Amino acid sequence: MREIRAVLFDSDGTLVDSEVPAMDVLHQMAVAEGLQFTREEAHRQFRGVRMSRIAAWIAERVPEAGDNFEQDFTQRYREASVRRFKEDLAPMPGALELLQRLHIPFGVVTNGPMEKVQLTLDLTGLLPYVGDRIYSAYDHSCFKPDPALFLIAARDLGTDPAHCAVVEDSVPGLLAGVAAGMRVFSLHPREGVPEAIADKLTYIGGLSDLIHHL
Repeated sequence: MREIRAVLFDSDGTLVDSEVPAMDVLHQMAVAEGLQFTREEAHRQFRGVRMSRIAAWIAERVPEAGDNFEQDFTQRYREASVRRFKEDLAPMPGALELLQRLHIPFGVVTNGPMEKVQLTLDLTGLLPYVGDRIYSAYDHSCFKPDPALFLIAARDLGTDPAHCAVVEDSVPGLLAGVAAGMRVFSLHPREGVPEAIADKLTYIGGLSDLIHHL
């Protein structure tokens, strides 16, 4: 087994318990626009997907969507999600303890915008441990499942990709980690994972399980 010398975490749903409230906000807003689908369907549809694609998907299904619908919807979503996060956002179970105990380099690699990630990490008390080691797809114009962002983070941390671990909860992130040639720990259950990568993942029940591997 290759030695793990650096860890690259996703943020939403991995370190920060923001995935569910964020998806709930999206579902509520989409229903308000006239879409008819369940909360569970919304979570499956949107989880780990970049916001521009979500807004475009919704716009295609809103008969009266104007030219600026996607931009307006995205802005309203950002504002609504920030309000929701400030109400009750929490770190994922075991996240704080894990970051406190890690003695190898680590960073956060996310499809989210930098402003959002910094806010959620700050609200949950994790930002002091992460510092400036945040790699946003918006800053580098490469979004998971493209592996490029993981490779950028590995280079910045001075670690060969083969000795990096990825911790992810969404399919796009899992695909990106495997494509980057890294060891991938999945918080996503095996059900729903593409067969092409299902046997290449290490499945964990929570962040506390990582200590045994690291």
